[in-house]
Amino acid sequence: EVQLVESGGGIVQPGGTLRLSCVVSGFDASKSAMVWVRQAPGKGPEWVSWISLGGGRQDYAAFTQGRFMISRDNAKNTLYLQMWGLKPEDTALYYCARVPPGRRYTAVDEYDYRGKGTQVTVSS
Repeated sequence: EVQLVESGGGIVQPGGTLRLSCVVSGFDASKSAMVWVRQAPGKGPEWVSWISLGGGRQDYAAFTQGRFMISRDNAKNTLYLQMWGLKPEDTALYYCARVPPGRRYTAVDEYDYRGKGTQVTVSS
């Protein structure tokens, strides 16, 4: 059974820091490109960041503005998203997903596996 389980969300004040984790089971994550996606209340899913199979390449949505960093530990089948300088507009459910081979990593409707997400709330 494929599972992606996120953790690390919470309530933080503006300017705060969080580190999200996504533990993958049921497939070898080292053979897959992975992404983080977020969905704010009343809005559609929004691609956040992408990382290549080996972790050597990354890409970020413009709104991250250098405040987010994606990484992975393939030995642990785990994906991470380090976030700092959080803003109220970053409030959303964050989840990880697998990018099927040959698919565009920004196309949120093309991922084949995703987790249930972890809630991030930025509020004073």
